[in-house]
Amino acid sequence: MQGVFAALIFLFAFSGHVSAEPASNYEIIAKLSQAPGNVTVTGGGRIIMSQHQFYEPNDSVVERQADGSLTPFPSKELNDRQGHSGLTLDSVLGIRTGVDGVVWMLDNGMRGGVTPKLVGWDTNTDRLRRVIYLPAPIAPKDAFVNDFTVDSRHNRIFIVDPAGGANAAFIVVDIETGAARRVLEGHRSVVPEKVDLVIDGRPIQMKDAEGRWVRPHIGVNPVTEDLQNEWVYFGPMHGTSLYRIKAGALADENLDPNTLGQLVERYSDKPICDGISIDKDNNIYLGDLEANAIGVIKPDRSYYRLAQSPELAWVDSLAFGPKRKLYAVINQLHRSAVLNGGEALSKPPYLLIEVKALAPGLPGR
Repeated sequence: MQGVFAALIFLFAFSGHVSAEPASNYEIIAKLSQAPGNVTVTGGGRIIMSQHQFYEPNDSVVERQADGSLTPFPSKELNDRQGHSGLTLDSVLGIRTGVDGVVWMLDNGMRGGVTPKLVGWDTNTDRLRRVIYLPAPIAPKDAFVNDFTVDSRHNRIFIVDPAGGANAAFIVVDIETGAARRVLEGHRSVVPEKVDLVIDGRPIQMKDAEGRWVRPHIGVNPVTEDLQNEWVYFGPMHGTSLYRIKAGALADENLDPNTLGQLVERYSDKPICDGISIDKDNNIYLGDLEANAIGVIKPDRSYYRLAQSPELAWVDSLAFGPKRKLYAVINQLHRSAVLNGGEALSKPPYLLIEVKALAPGLPGR
């Protein structure tokens, strides 16, 4: 994770009362030989996953077919990092589907050292909808554009960039014009806290640019938006608080930085987590990394552990599909060589699971 990877992860001991439900609150849909990154599902039920760059995949994005096979999405050519086409996907992690059926893929460009970009593919017409590049200073040298939410009401994409920690920020993209702005940089709601993450008794550690062992901390990463496109929920991955801000405020180009920062609200406690999702009743789902669990922050802001099992080894991403289905990917990221002191201990199978949600959600979110 270059600058940002040199800032990844942490320890959080959740201090509030936590109720736990049996592991039967999820079902394994697929056992995967390649570690997934994030997952999205279209309104028609197509399951599309990025493949995590820590594991050097051949294809950055794949689709799960009805027979269980995985095929490059949207094509093998677009996934060809040797550059045989005019546009290629280098290292996609964040992936979301808009209400219009466009699958947006956030390519951080870190494997090939290329400019980060958003690539929108229309699954209704099977055509490229748009490419939006994120050059410096929108995405600085240590950027790690990772996750985002698609807002159809304000016609914006809100990207989180944990960057080097102190310069973590949001990137707000106008879908129509492609114009992008960097906002809330260095705000208390996006920068990491100074705590480590320990999973199964092993601290997360990696080497920095000078070859020294560090226990990295990462800024804003989990992000989602309610189904009315009113509130954006977010927080530092390495942090104990979930925050929110009105989507209209993030989209407003006329608000100065101080005013925008004052509109951020602390919403609730949270454990250290990666991706998050939300249902129609505003239950917020997350992967409780330290506990190998899936948790829910309820509308009353209490925390509820929905499932817990050794199988849930790094719940990286959650996304709703049709018919109340909530999907999640498990990728054992803490056992990868990058986050385990250079020692690769992760082993297939990695998992695609379906979680028993408390209420329906919006496909792609």
